[in-house]
Amino acid sequence: MQPKKIRLNRQQKTLQLLYADGDYTLPAELLRVYSPSAEVRGHGAGEGQLVHGKLNVGIESVEAAGRYALKIVFTDGHDSGIFTWTYLRQLCEGQSRYWADYLARLERAGRGRDPDESAVKFIG
Repeated sequence: MQPKKIRLNRQQKTLQLLYADGDYTLPAELLRVYSPSAEVRGHGAGEGQLVHGKLNVGIESVEAAGRYALKIVFTDGHDSGIFTWTYLRQLCEGQSRYWADYLARLERAGRGRDPDESAVKFIG
């Protein structure tokens, strides 16, 4: 399902998708860590690569990729994911589930959202 309108808000680091049946706002960080690129998803089955440290990532630009998708260029230089209309809608509708899963994966891996966060843990 293709959105009627797409609005990029660079300052808020969000992409707003306006559909006939509702509006959704996706944060750049969520889009970046769930990029459909082979770099993020991997080349086979499984969870793919855990992307971390993207708290401050923004969206540089959004371009049409034919009539079926968007190419999103992120401020960290990542630009190889093609977000189909179907995948974008899945991210919109499942945003809270995707976000919770991402945070749980970070926790299990001992990683964080902040790129400046230390990997060293002090035990007092």
